[in-house]
Amino acid sequence: MESIVSTSIGYAFLLTLIAGLSTGIGGAIAFFARRTNTKLLAVSLGFSAGVMIYVSFSEILSEAHHTLAEGYGDKAGAWYAVLAFFGGMLLIALIDKLVPSYENPHEIRSIEDMNKTDKLKDTHKLKRMGVLAALAIIIHNFPEGLATFTAALSDPSLGLAIAIAIAIHNIPEGIAVAVPFYYATGNRKKAFLLSFLSGLSEPVGAVIGFLILMPFMTPLVFGVIMAGVAGIMVFISLDELLPAAEEYGEHHLSIYGVVAGMAVMAVSLLLFV
Repeated sequence: MESIVSTSIGYAFLLTLIAGLSTGIGGAIAFFARRTNTKLLAVSLGFSAGVMIYVSFSEILSEAHHTLAEGYGDKAGAWYAVLAFFGGMLLIALIDKLVPSYENPHEIRSIEDMNKTDKLKDTHKLKRMGVLAALAIIIHNFPEGLATFTAALSDPSLGLAIAIAIAIHNIPEGIAVAVPFYYATGNRKKAFLLSFLSGLSEPVGAVIGFLILMPFMTPLVFGVIMAGVAGIMVFISLDELLPAAEEYGEHHLSIYGVVAGMAVMAVSLLLFV
């Protein structure tokens, strides 16, 4: 536990902040791009899913099991790790269930579609969509922030990889917030600011998690958190990233992205062995 505490908290927080505020990149893309680059988004989201899935099974869950086994024995440690892994999945699934699909930021949005919607001049509905999408992102990003922060405290290079994957995953969320709000209000600045600030919940979630959990950090708590983080990231990949990647582009493009993400993650981990 000493090595965890001694790792730079500032570095872990910075990674979480960057990952969260990448929603602002999505907001910027929405205003400066003439059309949605669906192929790039499909590959990028697939890449992000590949990174998350690979690192969850090869590193995070493995480390959680190792930590729990040291304190409670191999068999009990394995049970704790598995239960925490599926507990993480259940947590993010419940959060996702609480958000209506219409306001869910992971529902596919494109610049072209929003242009069509604008013609309906249903500004109240569009504004509500943007605001509620921002609130949905705030809810979703709490566990993601804790995941990035905890991983970075455990292993800086692992935290960097997860931060990059989550940052890619947050870009379409920024589009989902900024575009409808802009077409409802006509105010680019406010729409961009809303998309940018919606990502702040990620570092806020990290800080709250840190303040609450660190005073009680034991091998059991740390192992359970790490296994739960693995479950959260696998669920996000399977339930959000891969379906979104397929809807944005061709099936094969998203799979190529997944394989590329896994390969890059595998090579980067081997380089630090």
